[in-house]
Amino acid sequence: MSSYIPYGRQDINQADIDAVIEVLRSDWLTQGPMIERFEQTVADYCGAKYAVAVSSATAGLHLACLAAGLGEGSYFWTSPITFVASANCGLYCGAQVDFVDIDPRTYNMSVDCLEEKLIEAEKTGKLPKLVIPVHLAGQSCEMERIRQLSQQYGFQVLEDASHGIGGKYQDKPVGSCQFSDMAVFSFHPVKIITTGEGGIVLTNREDLYEKLIRLRSHGITRNPDLMTESSHGPWYYQQLELGYNYRMTDIQAALGVSQMKRLDEFVERRRFLARRYDELLADLPLTLPWQHPDTESSWHLYIIRLQLEKLYKTHRQVFEELREVGIGVNLHYIPVHTQPYYQQLGYEWQNLVAAKAYYQMAISIPLYYGLSSENQDQVYKNLKQLLQ
Repeated sequence: MSSYIPYGRQDINQADIDAVIEVLRSDWLTQGPMIERFEQTVADYCGAKYAVAVSSATAGLHLACLAAGLGEGSYFWTSPITFVASANCGLYCGAQVDFVDIDPRTYNMSVDCLEEKLIEAEKTGKLPKLVIPVHLAGQSCEMERIRQLSQQYGFQVLEDASHGIGGKYQDKPVGSCQFSDMAVFSFHPVKIITTGEGGIVLTNREDLYEKLIRLRSHGITRNPDLMTESSHGPWYYQQLELGYNYRMTDIQAALGVSQMKRLDEFVERRRFLARRYDELLADLPLTLPWQHPDTESSWHLYIIRLQLEKLYKTHRQVFEELREVGIGVNLHYIPVHTQPYYQQLGYEWQNLVAAKAYYQMAISIPLYYGLSSENQDQVYKNLKQLLQ
């Protein structure tokens, strides 16, 4: 369909193409200098001490869970309104997952629900070793309160900031790890910036950084200080633990370095488009995204909620009719605990009331850097017509 408007897409310019071509003509396609350059660029932007580039955000979440010490017999908690990777990452380590209901305004993990759950978990001896708050749509969770609870109850904090690069919390960049142990960004093509596939883990803790570096590349080190015996020669390395091949290529990193130069431009445009949606949609039977005063979203997504009590159509009817007229809406996300795999593990609906209500009403409408005012007007006109 020629007039189809996707919910999200990348923006690649000639500078991005030139950066990739330069690497293709160089001596290094992977494990070369562009990786460290990209890592340093992201760390500097966010104000974090360390950054570890990886093959995907899922890989980053997995490595972060391992670095945090998740394993058999340990527990971790996350939000039900997220992509499945936020929960799968700890299961890969053998840990057990549980879910904390969402705040009905921000759609992020509810800190009140988290505190209530922690009080009960302390009684049963099942406190989490790690909590993974998810910055849905690019808006940060209430990280200061989560950090306070982590200090009180002894868990580590891993920010799933896959949507969040370019956003701010309390005037500091998301990814600074001011109130967390680690944070993970995604660079999938529909995200704020892209490396094709790819992700990065940020931290201010040197111990976690060193572990992440090893785990990213098979658990191998060439650092003599970490070896169990003297080096056999210049070729020598040791595998100290079971790691993975989660490396990013220099080709991807070159694209990332180039895209980072436009990050502020990308986010500024998304914020403009979000404000314009706020104005256009104000008269429709919709609940528009609410923003916490401590946050400045990077606006990966613009999520509306249908006020179904005012409509003569179902959630599904509105969704399907929008797609039929070329508006590429999506739903972020199906609650993780309702997936068949998690149902087999015994997870149920009833304890996550806000997540259930969200799923029954939410729709992500198109938002990306290249979205034109005419595109936005088309989204508005179709929504208005369908909701009358």
